[in-house]
Amino acid sequence: MKINEVEAAVGVTKKNIRFYEEEGLIHPGREPGNGYRSYSAADVERLRRIKLLRKLDVPLAEIRQMLEGECTLADGMARQLERLNTRRADLNEAVGFCTLLQKEPVSLNELDVEQTLARLAAKEEQGVTFVDIEQVDRKAERIKGALVGAGLFTAIMLLTIGIMAWSFCVDPQDVPPLPLLVVLFGIPAACIIGTLKVLVDRLKEIGKGEEDAYRNY
Repeated sequence: MKINEVEAAVGVTKKNIRFYEEEGLIHPGREPGNGYRSYSAADVERLRRIKLLRKLDVPLAEIRQMLEGECTLADGMARQLERLNTRRADLNEAVGFCTLLQKEPVSLNELDVEQTLARLAAKEEQGVTFVDIEQVDRKAERIKGALVGAGLFTAIMLLTIGIMAWSFCVDPQDVPPLPLLVVLFGIPAACIIGTLKVLVDRLKEIGKGEEDAYRNY
């Protein structure tokens, strides 16, 4: 089967299918001649199992263990239940604090914030996990930094290409031979493509880091 057919059969996007392949969860074969991915019925069934466990928020590492028979389904579910119960307890604590604040007869500006934060800190010392604001609130900053850096480098490379193209147009007699043109324009173009790939990888890394921090995997 081709990836489009697998996407329709399983209900998982091509992007996710490739991601699971990169993570070593599936191992499709290759068609002779063109080298295109070829998914077997076993790959499709494996993807369905991955989809089921991911919908239950099971970490990829543990899905891999269950798929490879390194741990049983029962053991994997026991670990996931423990994680979910911990998260539910944390959410219940947050709900409790929100409920208490809702009943406060004062405005936010009049609230004794220091005392409330102290109570939160006491809960955290007992093992309760609230939102990690250092991770969550700086996500936009990290994304902005990655975009600015990639944008500046790409702009410099485009300017370099533009200047070279302009100089050749001004004096056509000085235009280098085709192989040299390919090198002159190919290097900056390759730098741009490489920069954009690094940017995409960095954004994925930031997103994955936020997800991992939130889920505490």
